[in-house]
Amino acid sequence: MKLVPLGDKVVLKQMAAEETTKSGIVLPGQAKEKPQQAEVVAVGPGGMVDGKEITMQVKVGDKVIYSKYAGTEVKLGEDEYIVVKQNDIVAIVED
Repeated sequence: MKLVPLGDKVVLKQMAAEETTKSGIVLPGQAKEKPQQAEVVAVGPGGMVDGKEITMQVKVGDKVIYSKYAGTEVKLGEDEYIVVKQNDIVAIVED
């Protein structure tokens, strides 16, 4: 199966949570905060959304930071994804 987003939607695959802190303390499962960094898996076509022309600014493979409470979590098989609107993405991470 494959997710194909519509309009200004973007499908993200969340990055793995940190297992240890910078000082080397191992975190138990409950203490790990979900990262707000993800990789773009699929991008909608953009176009007219709510009467406004939307141009997609992210592409598949980009690493992005998104709003903390944004999107809809979706599980397909063993993989978990987050579907967000493009305006819920706050930055593209460049190396």
